[in-house]
Order: sequence, then structure tokens, then C-alpha cells
Amino acid sequence: MQKFNTLTGVAAPLPMINIDTDMIIPKQYLKTIKRTGLGAGLFSELRYNEDGSENPDFVLNKPAYANAEILVAGDNFGCGSSREHAPWALLDKGIRCVISTSFADIFYNNCFKNGILPIVVSPEDHAKLLDDAERGSNARLTIDLEAQSISGPDGGTVHFEIDPFRKRCLLEGLDDIGLTMQRADEIKGFETRLAADRPWA
Repeated sequence: MQKFNTLTGVAAPLPMINIDTDMIIPKQYLKTIKRTGLGAGLFSELRYNEDGSENPDFVLNKPAYANAEILVAGDNFGCGSSREHAPWALLDKGIRCVISTSFADIFYNNCFKNGILPIVVSPEDHAKLLDDAERGSNARLTIDLEAQSISGPDGGTVHFEIDPFRKRCLLEGLDDIGLTMQRADEIKGFETRLAADRPWA
């Protein structure tokens, strides 16, 4: 998993509330178990018209936000079904951080397991960051995970809370497999002892 330390990038405003995982990545894209290629389906019902052409009114189709790495989203982001394809699609499109006033629990947990930083902020701070994100090509935010801060284009700073264990996992790029492999020597030792004690097993 890619480490997350400091990220400076364009922030796209997506203030809709209750964006569910089906809206993030519709069901027709769930036939694959690969994590790549899903970016094309991200928000597809919002990004594309019925004839397959891009909807010019959708924020990620606007030139200023085409390469956004941060989303400033509305309340209750990621609700709905527990599909892990949702964070996969965000990551494949280049989104490394989502900022909201609240997230659905399963989506929130899945983000950390895939190298995406979900940040919960107060409604007051959210309004400031949304205002920053609406500045088009000047909508650049800097996320400093170590300092737990978000800096806006005018130099204003917002601080956020994060679970220390999840913070360490992102800083070190550790998913569940990576965490397990940190104890590889202990696991090997256990297996050796088990084989000696129970050769029939």
C-alpha cells in the first residue's frame, strides 16, 4: 500500500449529502476483483450522459478539477452497501483524500485499508474547506498527516483528529497484509514449534 504523509493537490467540491457506494461505483462495475481500471466508472451516473458523453456540469469533468486528488464531500459520504470497489475506484482515479463531516463506518474503514485518508471535520471547518475547493485551479489544499492539519490556499489551517493506529498504518503504508508480514519471524517460529509438537497435524 502506498504511504500517505503529505499531499498537496487540487480539491474538488462535491457537497452532495448521502453519496452512497452505488453512486461512487455502480453495480455494473463490480464484475472484476482487480483494483485497476475502476476509475473510469467512478461516479459514472453523474459523470456521463445517457449517450456516454461526458456531463460538462459534473465537477470532475471540469478542466480545473480533472486531476483532483482531494474531494470535499457532503455529509454521510460512502453510505449504502459495503463494496470495497468504492475506495478502489477513488484511488484509481487519483483521489487520495476525502474530507467530509461524516462517513459511513464500513466505507471509512475500507479507505484506510486502501491508502485513502478520510478526514472528518466540523461543519464550520467543512464550510471553509468547501469555499477553498470552489476556487477552480486555485483550489489547492495541503494535507499533512503527521501534523494532522489541512492548509488552504490563503494559509488558513484546519486540524483534524485521527486514530493513532490508523495514522501509523497510513504513514508506513501498512494494510492488513503488511501488518501481518511485520510479524513474519514470529509466525515462522510458531509454525516451526507447531510442526515439532504436532508432527501429525
